[in-house]
Amino acid sequence: MATWEIRAEEPRDAPFIELLVARSFGPGRYAKSAYRLREGVSPEEGLRFVAIEDGVLRGSVRFWPIVIGPERALLLGPLAVEIEQRGRGIGIALMKRGVEDARSLGHCAIILVGDAPYYARAGFAPVPPGKIKFPGPVDSARILGLALVEGALDSLGGDVRRPRIDDPVCADGAPLA
Repeated sequence: MATWEIRAEEPRDAPFIELLVARSFGPGRYAKSAYRLREGVSPEEGLRFVAIEDGVLRGSVRFWPIVIGPERALLLGPLAVEIEQRGRGIGIALMKRGVEDARSLGHCAIILVGDAPYYARAGFAPVPPGKIKFPGPVDSARILGLALVEGALDSLGGDVRRPRIDDPVCADGAPLA
């Protein structure tokens, strides 16, 4: 039985999420293609969630706007769960909440870069190699997708890019002060 609550991320959660993501993925995360797509872009409004248990943040997920070829889609991640809390279903619960809300908000598709066996539990499946191209190196076998609308993944193809820049960033990816 789950003892945590999944709720919308609040501004007060931000420093705890940053610490969780840093502990979960380390400094090398900034070099990954998925992180580069998030630079200067705000997460999608209404699609940021945290898992809270006994007043403690246990996990977090955010969804980001992207464009693949001419089509809009969402990029899931980072999905982070405290290391000692993994295996309890927190990550799956966060993803499922995000997928449900993304569907209800009218989004058509979600992609991510990750391990197929884990993300398959939330409905994600491998995208045919070469169909979706991330900037920078990405193992095409780890590109996964989920159609929120029938056939939405069929129309996705091409380069993945940011649809907008919300905040200016330096060359190293840090926000400008």
